[in-house]
Amino acid sequence: MVRNLAAEFFGTFWLVLGGCGSAVLAAAFPELGIGFAGVSLAFGLTVVTMAYAVGGISGGHFNPAVSLGLAIANRFEWKDLVPYWIAQVVGAVAAAAVLYAIASGRAGFEAGGFASNGFGDLSPGGYALQAALIAEVVLTAGFLIVILGSTSRAAPAGFAPLAIGLALTLIHLVSIPVTNTSVNPARSTGVALFATTEALSQLWLFWVAPLIGAVLGGAIWRYVLSPGETPANVGQDPREHA
Repeated sequence: MVRNLAAEFFGTFWLVLGGCGSAVLAAAFPELGIGFAGVSLAFGLTVVTMAYAVGGISGGHFNPAVSLGLAIANRFEWKDLVPYWIAQVVGAVAAAAVLYAIASGRAGFEAGGFASNGFGDLSPGGYALQAALIAEVVLTAGFLIVILGSTSRAAPAGFAPLAIGLALTLIHLVSIPVTNTSVNPARSTGVALFATTEALSQLWLFWVAPLIGAVLGGAIWRYVLSPGETPANVGQDPREHA
C-alpha cells in the first residue's frame, strides 16, 4: 500500500504541476501562444505520462473522483478509498506550493486566481453556479466512462492512458471557459489554497460536483455497460487498470 500511495502522490503532483503550471506560467503570457488549447493538452499529457509511469503501481487515479467512480463500478476496493484521497490531496497541495514558489520568483507576481476553479465572477466566461454544476457533473461522469471502458478487459491492451489523456484534454477544451475545469477535487484544492480570490469559498462545488459525476459514471458503467467485471475476475488488481 505504501508504494500505491506514493504513486498516487507523485502522479497527482505531476498533474497539478504540469497542468496548472501551464496555465500559471505559460498561458499568462499571450506571446507564448499556448492559450486554452495548450493548457488542455498539458493536462492530458500529465495523465498520459504518469499513467504509463506509475499506473501499474497504483492504478493511476490521481483524482478522488476517479477513485470513487472505480469503487462504485466494483473495480476498486472501498477500504483503500480514503488513503488514496489523502495521498492525492497532499500531492496536489505539494505541487501547488512548488508552483507558487516558482511563479513568485518573477517581479510583480500576483497569485490572483492561480489556476483555481470558480463560477460567477470566478468563471473565465462568467458562467453561473448552475452551469458550472452541470458541466462538472456531466464531464466527470463521461470521464469515468472513458476510464472504465478503456481499462475494461474487452478493450485493446496498452492504450488506456492515451484514451484517458485525450479525454481529459477534450474535457478541458469544453469547460475551461465555464469553470476553468476541475473534474478533480484534489487539483481544485491544491491551487485554491494559494489563490488570492474567493476560490476557497467556492471549493465545495468542485468536490461535490465531480463526486456526483463519478457516482453517475461508475453506476452507468457497472449496471449498463460493464461485461460483469469485479476485482476477482477483471484479470488482475483493478487498480492496475485505471
